[in-house]
Amino acid sequence: MSVRDFSARSSNVTLIHLTKKFRSLDGSGEIVAVNDVNLEIQAGELVTILGPSGCGKTTTLRMIAGFEYPTSGSILIGGRDVAMIPPNKRGLSMVFQSYALFPHLSIYENVAYGLRVQKLPAQEIRERTERALELMQLTTMARRFPSQVSGGQQQRIALARAIVIEPSVLLFDEPLSNLDAKLREYMRDELRKLQKRLGITSLYVTHDQSEAMAISDRIVIMKDGCIQQVGTPREIYAYPHSKFVADFMGKANFINVNVLGMEGETVGLGGREGAGSSEISAAAERAARIEIEGRQFVVPRPGAVAPKAGKALLVVRPETLKLVPLGESASEADLSAGSARGSPGISALKGRIDRFTYFGNIARYEVSTENAPLLIESYNPGASQILEEGAAVGIVIDFESARLLPADEQEHRA
Repeated sequence: MSVRDFSARSSNVTLIHLTKKFRSLDGSGEIVAVNDVNLEIQAGELVTILGPSGCGKTTTLRMIAGFEYPTSGSILIGGRDVAMIPPNKRGLSMVFQSYALFPHLSIYENVAYGLRVQKLPAQEIRERTERALELMQLTTMARRFPSQVSGGQQQRIALARAIVIEPSVLLFDEPLSNLDAKLREYMRDELRKLQKRLGITSLYVTHDQSEAMAISDRIVIMKDGCIQQVGTPREIYAYPHSKFVADFMGKANFINVNVLGMEGETVGLGGREGAGSSEISAAAERAARIEIEGRQFVVPRPGAVAPKAGKALLVVRPETLKLVPLGESASEADLSAGSARGSPGISALKGRIDRFTYFGNIARYEVSTENAPLLIESYNPGASQILEEGAAVGIVIDFESARLLPADEQEHRA
């Protein structure tokens, strides 16, 4: 069971107009759980489907696994349409949220189970099972039962059982949700290392944003059965295509602004971030001139969905805002002077600290302004840098990292 063995077996997965409808409980109509989903996963890639409860991510995974049949559409694995064939004929493995281990079987027998179902020769079953146990560092506990090992070890048993049959695609249904926070972080990193080492095409479902950011080559954001955006973790976080994506993927502030127009200059964005790149892979992007409460600023990289003029929302992450105590140094003058370029150190808004929360490495402020309530996070604050509740402050915006969205955006679909 070498790395080469797995990479050779990995297949691409393509979803074409995939739709799943269920009859409503009262029989009065249909519920569309997955609505015309199109997605391509490259061989060896780890793609995470992320979204709130009821968004359709688990139903999508179950259709790929063969536990649900689609109402319409195609599921291609390695170019073969498997939408209507049984799960055991698809060449997949799945790691369940509950692990689904057999309590009456030893760890060895749990891992070997899939090979026995395939009726492989005893020698091959033994060799492949022992290699899988060694890979997951379970050799010394092979004769124990699942109830005799920890939660993290149980997850490694489930992984060993999944990879021992050498699948072309590996599916994960929230496999870390039953672990405590510290173990979840450790197993998340171990799972990613294993997937990269083996090169198995993997589809991962979770509602945990940090988990998705840490392990994924690309992330698929879903809402109400539809794909909202697909991109690398950096693209999704830095260039959200909708208010929902910006708010769901981490914390976000939305400041009401007026777009006056696009600048004649262009701003280079650097090299390609990865497959499925959007703005980040673009050669250049026109800067936007905006107005906030009568003062003008420039947003160098407004994003692909930025309105060319009129009302808009300026999306800023809490860590890109800085608080300046009013009445100290030139902060009041900064507020009145304005800044044509929105340069660092120039306050764009005035506000008051309503709440302060200290997390050790993070100081979190909730600030009220006449424009919108803001959440601001300061990392590694020194004692002298901490501001108290009730303090009047200026808010400095890092316009380089800010993006623009339509103020009255309609439901977005990728």
